[in-house]
Amino acid sequence: MRRLFPHPADAAGTVTVRDAYDVPRPAPPGRPWLSLCMVASLDGTTVVDGRSRALSSPADQEVLLTMRSLVDAVIVGAGTVRDEGYGVPRHAQLKVVVVSRTGAGMDFDAPLWQSGRAWLALPADSPEVPVPTLRAGTGTVDLAAVLAQASDRLGAGVMQAEGGPSLNGALLAADLVDELNLTVAPLLAGGDGPRLTTGAPAGLHRMELAHVLEDDGFLFTRYVRRAEPAG
Repeated sequence: MRRLFPHPADAAGTVTVRDAYDVPRPAPPGRPWLSLCMVASLDGTTVVDGRSRALSSPADQEVLLTMRSLVDAVIVGAGTVRDEGYGVPRHAQLKVVVVSRTGAGMDFDAPLWQSGRAWLALPADSPEVPVPTLRAGTGTVDLAAVLAQASDRLGAGVMQAEGGPSLNGALLAADLVDELNLTVAPLLAGGDGPRLTTGAPAGLHRMELAHVLEDDGFLFTRYVRRAEPAG
């Protein structure tokens, strides 16, 4: 990859994905550091025909897999697990937290659930399910409390959120996003696909640009939460 920002790593401006993304991620008090990892087209959609893969590239997949090797757990919406066909994580340390209001429609016989590496995040008042759970909230999942449980019970110091847009919006609404790794695909997709976030109240969350990489016209941007001023 070419590094466009900050200054190039060498005379050719190239950098490896691991060197670019293997950086310190200090956990905030009481919860893991949360990184949001997504891909979007130039005109803003995050899916084509219900899936993100049509927007991706080999380099984008390398970023996703590298990030998964650097985090302790991913948090993802139940619909994304079904639509994207999540299986058993290939990285031995990685755990998967699946967010759902009821657990309905999940195939608990699937390899992901049988692997012992997945937890279902549910409201406290939701029905019992035959898999391990993280429970918080009434009627809807209290994501801040779920992240705190992931820190305590799963030993997660860094987590990665992988969508969908409703989960992303809920994390944004709870002010839990510390980092955004956004791949901008050089594609105009049209359609009426969802944005990066859905359902978050209007508001401005200022982020700082950490890097911009390029490969085959794809831009790989990394933003981090702006540090609070001292005092």
